[in-house]
Amino acid sequence: MGSPTTAPTTLSAAAAVDALTEARERTLALVASVSDEDLERVHSPLMSPLVWDLGHIAAFEDLWLGHRFGGQPLLHGELLDVYDAFETPRAGRGELPFLRTAGAREYLDEVRAQTLEAIATGDIGDGLLHELVIRHEHQHNETMLQTLQLARLSGYEPPLRQPGDAAVYATATGLELIEVPDGPCTIGASDDGFAYDNERPRHRTDVRGFLIGRSPIVNATYLNFVEGGGYERREWWSDEGWSWKEEYDITHPGGWTADHAAEWRLGTLEPLDPYRPVVHLSWFEADAFARAHGARLPTEIEWEKAATWDQETQSARPFPWGEDPPEPGVHGNLDLLGAGPAPVGGHPAGASPYGCLGMIGDVWEWTSSAFGGYPGFSAYPYREYSEVFFDHGYRVLRGGSWSTRIRISTPTFRNWDLPERRQIFAGLRIARDL
Repeated sequence: MGSPTTAPTTLSAAAAVDALTEARERTLALVASVSDEDLERVHSPLMSPLVWDLGHIAAFEDLWLGHRFGGQPLLHGELLDVYDAFETPRAGRGELPFLRTAGAREYLDEVRAQTLEAIATGDIGDGLLHELVIRHEHQHNETMLQTLQLARLSGYEPPLRQPGDAAVYATATGLELIEVPDGPCTIGASDDGFAYDNERPRHRTDVRGFLIGRSPIVNATYLNFVEGGGYERREWWSDEGWSWKEEYDITHPGGWTADHAAEWRLGTLEPLDPYRPVVHLSWFEADAFARAHGARLPTEIEWEKAATWDQETQSARPFPWGEDPPEPGVHGNLDLLGAGPAPVGGHPAGASPYGCLGMIGDVWEWTSSAFGGYPGFSAYPYREYSEVFFDHGYRVLRGGSWSTRIRISTPTFRNWDLPERRQIFAGLRIARDL
């Protein structure tokens, strides 16, 4: 096709099988202890029933690998509309005729058997669609974990990797700033390997010098904002943010609660760890916090430059710390799918070229940027992945969270959500002009 969004991947058939298998094991382990009733229930109007996610994962693989790549008839063509994420908003998915638990699990097995048979009898071409399907399942793991946190199911324990002890319990508050000098930098994914359409084309741009937080803002720092009247001081809020806060009586981050002793805790009654990054913030809250501290949110271009740009070599690193993909517990908190991140600053090996900590894998970080296409954007493989969300009020998030898979957590990956959303594992990093 010639578009930079169609660059071949390095995925072999054997690697595709391994990655598909591992992704499915993680998906099923995530819900292994959840009852059929809880899988099928709507836990929040912001989220799908968990069993809808299971059926959607199967339908996506059926469409892209079985049907469009393999040329096979759809296994459940009658359910194509039911599992169309763009045509079926989350708030209404509980009313759809989706497959119940046994049927969804059977569909997952059927479509995977078809995929593996096709790989065994042929080749995977450039591997692009197989990589797309693998990453799609990874992304739904994080979405399902958001649902599980909102559901607060009694006795639920994520069965997967938990955060280990941080190498360094740093004293970072999130208010310490690092200077990033002015000058050109390259933004976006390279032409090699897999990337989503909104990450390309890669382009050169100039960025004026700025200051950016050495780490994300931690709970203790945000608690000072809450207890210092952060949700009462009108001058710190945008007009739209204040209206949202007032309408929904927002007084603290999502998931926080106060017990009879007025000690802040998480919604699970777990004590609030002062050194962990604050999470479940809306863009409105992140923006208000930054304003209260004489700061602002970084643009996504500033964020990417701070994460990857090496001033000495005038080149971008694939990851903040170098060429190799990150390792959980060494370079960051990412890929845990457990109870949450380790304390901020606990992974100094994951520092960016400028010394910023936790830019990959602590929490998604809100930026000031509206979600849109880069100059020369070309939709691939379908408009509904990115283009239909451009210029509709969505804000860009960067970095990945502790529950984001390593395959997704690249410094060029662009997440997006509406400014009022708090179900996402999102926090903030502040910035200032020089």
